[in-house]
Amino acid sequence: MSKILVDCPICKSTKSLDVTTKAQKIPYFGEILESTYICNKCGYKHSDTICIDQKEPVKYTIILNKEKLNVRVVKSQSASLSLPELGLKVEPGPLSQGYVSNVEGLLKRFEKAVKIALSWTEDDEGQKRALELLNEIERIKTGDKEVTLILEDPFGHSIIMDGDAVKSKLKLDEIKKLKTGFLTFDSDLTSTE
Repeated sequence: MSKILVDCPICKSTKSLDVTTKAQKIPYFGEILESTYICNKCGYKHSDTICIDQKEPVKYTIILNKEKLNVRVVKSQSASLSLPELGLKVEPGPLSQGYVSNVEGLLKRFEKAVKIALSWTEDDEGQKRALELLNEIERIKTGDKEVTLILEDPFGHSIIMDGDAVKSKLKLDEIKKLKTGFLTFDSDLTSTE
């Protein structure tokens, strides 16, 4: 574990931001680096977790139904999740975090995102589509509908823990299409991902 004091980016106080970093091993994720930032002047707080280990890129596919609601899913901060039959996809962004959940928890996350989109849209067609998606997610949970869950992780830290989950390697062209959530800079410094 290491600790240093630096200037706070929020209140600009000199040497008031306490930065603590610690590396440790976590099941499924491997070695991670935890960082905590706390300003002793303004109270600003931030924490971040980054996977240090890199594994083989991986893709998991499983058919979801009522019997699969308790299947454990480990999603790293670099993984994408999709339900292609519903046209739903979650891609990592700069603030993406890893988590351990089950299929029912993932469906609740998709529901929450659709409800947020529903509250933002004012057009009738968008609202109709959002309500249809919420109905389809409910049908999955009650056993009236089956859909495919695809988990793709270019750094290989994610897993769907079920014997029916099909694990495969991601191909190079598939990896190039995935977002990782990390900022990258080209050599000419003109584009970011």
